[in-house]
Amino acid sequence: MELNGKVMVTGGAGYIGSHAVLALLDAGYEVVVIDNLVTGFAWAVDSRATLVEANVADDDAVRGAIRDHDVRAILHFAGSVVVPESVSDPLKYYRNNTAATRALLESAVSEGVPHFIFSSTAATYGTPAKVPVQEGDPTVPINPYGMSKLMTEAMLRDVAVAHPINYCALRYFNVAGADPQGRSGQSTIGATHLIKIAVEAATGKRDAVSVFGTDFDTADGTGVRDYIHVSDLAAAHVAALERLIENPDESLTLNCGYGRGFSVNEVLDAVDRVTNLTIQRRYEGRRAGDPAALIADNAAIFAALPWRPQYDDLDTIVRDALSWERGLAERAQP
Repeated sequence: MELNGKVMVTGGAGYIGSHAVLALLDAGYEVVVIDNLVTGFAWAVDSRATLVEANVADDDAVRGAIRDHDVRAILHFAGSVVVPESVSDPLKYYRNNTAATRALLESAVSEGVPHFIFSSTAATYGTPAKVPVQEGDPTVPINPYGMSKLMTEAMLRDVAVAHPINYCALRYFNVAGADPQGRSGQSTIGATHLIKIAVEAATGKRDAVSVFGTDFDTADGTGVRDYIHVSDLAAAHVAALERLIENPDESLTLNCGYGRGFSVNEVLDAVDRVTNLTIQRRYEGRRAGDPAALIADNAAIFAALPWRPQYDDLDTIVRDALSWERGLAERAQP
């Protein structure tokens, strides 16, 4: 089956959204991006896509774009993503993530959009009782970021029962890397993602990398995460969309990860290895809202979708992130 219309990508000028735009365009879909450009960049949107500068909570702008571009599916990436900030400013996260998505869903239902893919998170699990974590395990977020996403998942379930729309909620683990062709990467100012910070240090933008917590119940005491290459994640969205199109009465919630965890120290070892440098590590106390370990059980996504990772290698992830970071450094030169 074909979509018979365009795909709207909210937050498509941001890090993950811009990679999803590339994956959709490369797969032959027509794409319209909605982004308010508060944290995204217009230049990050591929020229084959149409960019509409608007907030996803702006009903008139979103509904107008859906009608004008004959949108038949929405991939929703727009939102706020910094866990410690969500602890200090929870209302921002319930506004930008939960309330804004409620408005977007209302627009989608009003305009008859049949398919919706949601950028969810492993933070919905909180501190899991076991790892790797499965989709059916308890969801007990320990920070407002995770709760804001879990509340949206609940809305999606209820909306799909009441209206002719199906959805896939993809629970991301730790996203890193950059497009291997160098077309996009993480460009956010003040990013908090470990690999992004580490390659900034490798290119001289930082003098050290902070390691938050050395007393976790892990092999080396530092936090363990499941890192997924952003291009693999983008490909998972295309596969999920095609599953929704083929099965209009079905909705899914799936983990997106590789099923293997690396500690903070192991990641920094990889950066040292790839760059042939020694990045200075600054050991500090734990951050609020950080669990010891989060690793995906990815059996469900392998069973539901034909998706298989193409960049499942930590050094490859670091190498692509480093290449992009070096390009950003050149872009910043006068």
